[in-house]
Amino acid sequence: MHEEGAGPMEAITRTTVMELVRNQQQYVQSGATQSVDYRLKQLQLLKTAIKCNESLIIEAMRKDLRKSEFEAYTTEIGFVYDSIRYISRHLRKWAKVKRVRTPLVHWGSKSYIYPEPYGSVLVIGPFNYPFMLAIEPLIGAIAAGNCAVVKPSEYTPHVSAVIAAIIRANFEERYISVAEGGKEVVSALIHTPFDYIFFTGSTEIGRIVMEAAAKNLVPVTLELGGKSPCIVERDADLDTAAHRIVWGKFLNAGQTCVAPDYLLVHQDIKEALIVKLKEKIAAFYGDDPHKSADLGRIVNERHWERLTGLLDAGKIAAGGDSRRDDLYVGPTIIDHVMWEDKIMEEEIFGPILPVLAYDNLDAAIKRINGRSKPLALYLFTSDKKTEEKVLERVSFGGGCVNDTILHLASPHLPFGGVGASGTGAYHGRKSFETFSHMKSVLKKRAKFNWSFLHPPYSVKKLNLIRKFMK
Repeated sequence: MHEEGAGPMEAITRTTVMELVRNQQQYVQSGATQSVDYRLKQLQLLKTAIKCNESLIIEAMRKDLRKSEFEAYTTEIGFVYDSIRYISRHLRKWAKVKRVRTPLVHWGSKSYIYPEPYGSVLVIGPFNYPFMLAIEPLIGAIAAGNCAVVKPSEYTPHVSAVIAAIIRANFEERYISVAEGGKEVVSALIHTPFDYIFFTGSTEIGRIVMEAAAKNLVPVTLELGGKSPCIVERDADLDTAAHRIVWGKFLNAGQTCVAPDYLLVHQDIKEALIVKLKEKIAAFYGDDPHKSADLGRIVNERHWERLTGLLDAGKIAAGGDSRRDDLYVGPTIIDHVMWEDKIMEEEIFGPILPVLAYDNLDAAIKRINGRSKPLALYLFTSDKKTEEKVLERVSFGGGCVNDTILHLASPHLPFGGVGASGTGAYHGRKSFETFSHMKSVLKKRAKFNWSFLHPPYSVKKLNLIRKFMK
């Protein structure tokens, strides 16, 4: 499952991880990471290192996923640059000790919240956006004053090697370290009492991570996935809907956790929408998408076999072609799908888009709510009441109205799942907060004392308390 890595931590064991974690915890406890100036300097160092290695990162993504330079820069490298810029601009304000109100019963006191780093945090990244989804949580960890161990995905070995080289060349191991390796390495990491674990990946592995963390009472953020629905109402602008659905679904060859997993289309406009979808696929990727430089490839043969096993030739409305030797699966639309079909059992995570019809929105909402809570939901409609009904009645991590995916690109919106699609969130200020413990402190004047709070108690004291606390 995992490939062996290289470098100082290739022979990692629980003992060596424990030693590393202790060293990182001591580094935080020494106060070395406490100042905002230090954190800002490290963020800038990270950004400079990425810029110096930009061409290597892009080439690594081409080798691992056949990503175009445009996608590699826009969805991974540029995203990271924007994140560092935004967080650096606001970090001083976020890191300040904040005074909050004090109840009257504590008269003579003042209340404060101190943001403090957890200590040594573990960041485990996935394969689909192997650079951004390893580095983006690291940015939050650095901003909050933590030390970190980063575990890139072994499914994308070229990107993993570049991340390892960047971190090892620019940071001390007692501050930021990287772990490459197999499932034994992952097991050693997740069973070590880090101060925090941040995991991005499948729900299946997320359960394993959470179970391991629970044994050491380690807090976790889980960024998972699920079957994210895309509802298209009959009053939607079909040309716009098709354009944005095709882009969101087939970006990164469909290997996006918030990609529309399936379409729920009003039966009155289903056929018209499918025609539009076909037109947009041809407009984006040409008559032979296999020749398009803008369409990526599946990460490995195991995932290719899983995806091709979902293809039902009798229901294919567009695409359906695949090539094992090139790990290629073409942009595919599958029509006449039923809720009980195999393709509706688990997240697709590939360039296959099933289409289901509905004639009653309430019934469609009930169907969605009968399944695990999705990471994302998308709705195309021009009716405000329809919009309000869906947003109020369906629980999901985040989403868009009349677009797809772009909600995760805003630093002003927390990104995360709910239920089986994840726990916790990050991006922008939320990244700082996720990797910070908000320490509560009440400061009271030394010579001020309310004796009625202390024994011996009496009816008079109780009556006085009742006036304050009611």
